[in-house]
Amino acid sequence: MGRVLIIGAGGVGNVVAQKCAQMPEAFDHITLASRTLAKCEQIRKRTRNRWKRNIKTAQVDADKPSEVKRLIRSCKADVVINVALPYQDLAIMDACLATGVHYLDTANYEPLNEAKFCYKWQWAYCSKFRKAGLMAVLGCGFDPGVTNIFCAYALKKHFDEIHYVDIVDCNAGTHGHPFATNFNPEINIREITQRGKYWEDGKWKETDPLSVRMDFDYPTIGPKPSYLLYHEELESLVKNIKGLKRIRFWMTFSEQYITHLRVLENVGMTRITPVTFEGHKIVPLQFLKAVLPDPGSLGTTYSGKTCIGCVMTGVKDGRTSKRFIYNICDHAECFKEVEAQAISYTTGVPAAIGAALMLGGIWKGKGVFNVEEFGPEPFMQKLNIHGLPWLDTEYRDTL
Repeated sequence: MGRVLIIGAGGVGNVVAQKCAQMPEAFDHITLASRTLAKCEQIRKRTRNRWKRNIKTAQVDADKPSEVKRLIRSCKADVVINVALPYQDLAIMDACLATGVHYLDTANYEPLNEAKFCYKWQWAYCSKFRKAGLMAVLGCGFDPGVTNIFCAYALKKHFDEIHYVDIVDCNAGTHGHPFATNFNPEINIREITQRGKYWEDGKWKETDPLSVRMDFDYPTIGPKPSYLLYHEELESLVKNIKGLKRIRFWMTFSEQYITHLRVLENVGMTRITPVTFEGHKIVPLQFLKAVLPDPGSLGTTYSGKTCIGCVMTGVKDGRTSKRFIYNICDHAECFKEVEAQAISYTTGVPAAIGAALMLGGIWKGKGVFNVEEFGPEPFMQKLNIHGLPWLDTEYRDTL
């Protein structure tokens, strides 16, 4: 057992806290911290009422390593689960190094003033964590996270080499709002308005944002238009999965969503550079975030399902085959369990599982790691136990 500090009390933080509370064999002490203490208190009451676990709460500005260091020392954490903003990853990693604590996150670092995300900043911390005898685990959500582990599992069980990977992410749910994002609006919109990118024949290739579309037939959901994006797990899988010739990432968007997004782009509301309004500097995208629905509130009206998985083509003993490993998650069922929609659930459950494996000594090492570098079976087993069962099937269609 061990002591965990969760930083971030949004939709994902709510799920992580409740899932940690459901694993007393792994977590004997839980602290939840955020800039907004009231959010932590709401989750604390929910966790006490539902799971009969008392957790501690605290206020912290995660932009300031000094505050995070004081908090880590006061709660005597063994591991920090970072589900705060990606801008804060490095500050929290610095605090973990200074206090001798392991680190886990669900999304890679990106600078505040540039819509760019990649692992180079966090991978650069590898020698620091190694010298400190500490472990940092990056991208332990669903995508990135579970999708990486699906690839590692397929390579171990089905293939000698994986040549082609298509990660497919479908949210077929409806929440009743004209336009809303399923996680932090600022981060979400920065992500999908960037140029698309995929890896093929040893190099990265770029596309205009949302310009490449395919229709994919998702299990239990049916055909949905899916758009090529860049997603951070592509970068680590290119590095760690043997034999890759091409890897791509696809996500579904409704026509209504894309129409709203294009209008917002055209009128300048997705800009991340400040503008002057009535004598004050404001960032349009941050203002837009303030007026859009809070992703953590969407679960009350959400219905429908998600399907996220990996279609993989590879070779085993000289024979080519194709596998599809995926999860189906139901928004309404997630809300019944933890009062969260499925996007928060599918991100938060893997983070709690990853931290449990770290504390249990099943995931161990010194340095900075992506999840596909660990043995996949223990994680896959816990997905089935803790609410994200997966299916491993032969795939016959073409991509």
